[in-house]
Amino acid sequence: MNQVAQIQRDITDQVSTKVESLTKGGLALPKNYNYQNALKSAFFALNKVETRDKKPALQVCSRDSIANALLDMVTQGLTPAKTQCYFIAYGREIQLQRSYFGTITVLKSLDDIKDIYADVVHEDDKFEIAAEEGRMLIKDFEPKFQNLDKPLVGAFAVVERVDGQKIYTIMTKKQIDNSWSQAKTNKVQNKFPEEMAKRTVLDRAAKMFVNTSDDSNLDFDAIQRTTDNEFEDDSTETQVRKNITENANQTDFEPDKEEPKQIQNYPQTNQTGTVIEPEKETVAQQPVDQTEIEDEDVEEEDQEVEPF
Repeated sequence: MNQVAQIQRDITDQVSTKVESLTKGGLALPKNYNYQNALKSAFFALNKVETRDKKPALQVCSRDSIANALLDMVTQGLTPAKTQCYFIAYGREIQLQRSYFGTITVLKSLDDIKDIYADVVHEDDKFEIAAEEGRMLIKDFEPKFQNLDKPLVGAFAVVERVDGQKIYTIMTKKQIDNSWSQAKTNKVQNKFPEEMAKRTVLDRAAKMFVNTSDDSNLDFDAIQRTTDNEFEDDSTETQVRKNITENANQTDFEPDKEEPKQIQNYPQTNQTGTVIEPEKETVAQQPVDQTEIEDEDVEEEDQEVEPF
């Protein structure tokens, strides 16, 4: 068995053991979600991820970070085969990021959410907002075909509860740009501004429901951590990442022998107390366009596009 195959088998076993422990503790994975298939799809995607210096991420990145990313994927009920998430290498660490489709998938797992969607507003579109009992809402939205190539002026998301109530989240282009300025890379935003604007406003809408939901079936730490992975770690007080294996048994996610027993949390400091900034450059794995997928057979995924 070659090195990559051995890594895949070892990490799959470790993640599976942890998932079984979590499900016994009350975590309920989404109905019809086969996490073993999702792990196979994930390793197919990870095999294509490279570090900044073009080295295979599976061989260079720490096993702890790979296992943590995969566990975050599983506990959110996501799979790369459906373009719901993708993996990025930052230095010696693998991080999971959700796509537009992934955020929708996570929110629809909440018991009180019936539907969620987002759209963009172009220059000269008719777009009117109002307020009702202190809540902002969209009074009128009339997009026009001739405006589709005009500049974006904003975006909005709508979350519909099972009781019929609609919650609106509205962002101007300036607010969207401010959010993008905190991202670790703007390459995708510049190439696909409309889809990324939808994703940005959708993530903002998701925060309220995720942070206020009493649904204990989801791993909210994994949801928040995956959202934070997209942005710069510029706060030494509130942005410190927690290892998902904290308080886990020593047999869970045992790191490589040459690695420390836990992934170093951000921010790291040297002996003098000076903050050591993590590497920010990355070569992102670009997942398959959802429209090109005929089924979930990950062996047939061979067309790559930028993630949404």
